[in-house]
Amino acid sequence: MISLDWKDRKNLTMLADYYEFTMANGYLENGMEDQIAYFDMFFRRIPDDGGFAIMAGVEQLIEYLKNLKFDDEDIAYFESKKIFSNEFLDYLRNFKFQCDVWAIPEGTPIFPQEPIVIVRGPVIQAQLIETMVLLTINHQSLIATKANRIVRAADGRTVMEFGSRRAQGYEGAILGARAAYIGGCIGTANTIVDRDFDIPALGTMAHSWVQMFPSELDAFRAYARIYPDNCVLLVDTYDVLKEGLPNAIKVFDEEIVPRGFRPKGIRIDSGDLAYLSKECRKILDDAGYPDCQIIASSSLDEYVIRELLLQGAKIDSFGVGERLITAKSQPVFGGVYKLTAIEQNGQLIPKIKVSENVGKITTPGFKQVYRFFDKDTNKAIADVITLHDEEIDESKPYEIFHPIYTWKRKTLKNFYVRKLLVQIFDKGNCVYESPNIHEIKKYCKEQLDLLWDEVKRFDRPHRYIVDLSQDLWDIRDRLLKEHK
Repeated sequence: MISLDWKDRKNLTMLADYYEFTMANGYLENGMEDQIAYFDMFFRRIPDDGGFAIMAGVEQLIEYLKNLKFDDEDIAYFESKKIFSNEFLDYLRNFKFQCDVWAIPEGTPIFPQEPIVIVRGPVIQAQLIETMVLLTINHQSLIATKANRIVRAADGRTVMEFGSRRAQGYEGAILGARAAYIGGCIGTANTIVDRDFDIPALGTMAHSWVQMFPSELDAFRAYARIYPDNCVLLVDTYDVLKEGLPNAIKVFDEEIVPRGFRPKGIRIDSGDLAYLSKECRKILDDAGYPDCQIIASSSLDEYVIRELLLQGAKIDSFGVGERLITAKSQPVFGGVYKLTAIEQNGQLIPKIKVSENVGKITTPGFKQVYRFFDKDTNKAIADVITLHDEEIDESKPYEIFHPIYTWKRKTLKNFYVRKLLVQIFDKGNCVYESPNIHEIKKYCKEQLDLLWDEVKRFDRPHRYIVDLSQDLWDIRDRLLKEHK
């Protein structure tokens, strides 16, 4: 976990919307503090109209939930507001997290309307964590999804996350780099992320290095002498083809090769990247450096990268900054946190939110998500949201149907299933060990390979099926009719 001093000093329990505390006080005043409630986090729309999103942020959610507490400073703050009862203040002084929590593991492809986090517990506690559940999962899932789009656009070429200085704050830079690595980036320019998460820190020089020396050639020589085994030179400070590349080749010839090393690469950060990269490739090859990589940066995203490659750009690696770390094309993930059930007298009572906007009608009840896979291809066929205790018999055909257009039906055969939601907290105790970041990245790639290419298209991707089981649909239909 991040070890920044400012974070060690901050008690993130207070990072909550004010209404979460006013409602909590109200629940206590109404004798509802022990009322068990169920909340789902889900999202309604995939960023950039893509075919899927990527789950991320579970490790940070676990750390937050492990450390929930209210200190004396927090209690004094609530006292100063003069609206909270003494009983509520005592409740906060003696606060102990007691909820059960389920989540879809990090790196898993996720889809709209399916629960990606479920919280069950005393309503005060389940409500108080709403903001942090949302901002933790929303942010990292957004960046992991964007990073993966960029990585796929690079078509096998490596992508580095270069966005620290453009991120929205410290957490945006640090956890954004973590999420980008899950999504497929090979490393980050952010040093603290290497120290705290073991994600490779990458980088060489800035234009200021070149400008600090009497000439570009002097700057390149100085750098090459210090780092002969990892020499990447930034060649666009003045003129790429007339000065930068010739100077780089001269330094490669005179400083790198005589010492028994090979140059690692050149970086171009401005200009016509397609044209410059093609010209640089010819010149480098003719100079005897076909193994010298060409790295490009400068306001890149999946659309720019795709166009560059269509134009025949000879780029081996991309450094992507602000458009990745801020998910500039669509900077909001849009996850929501909704009440779906309560318990009364030992019975589960499903709850629904009804809206004239069909997309905002919630799915009631305590749920599980099954992913169906074709036995012949191992490709994912569909997800089905079921009641939590439903079991799917893999030996029998299973009929799926659209939850709104119910006449759209399909019978699945020759399949196997996997439950997606795993328990991470049991009565407030963590029962899940997070994989390390490299395992999550590897798992993410493996899971994406199980999706059909049609789902991974950038333009009008195939809409992956997410349906409800018959039992769950019946409950939802009954509640909708009751509220007509």
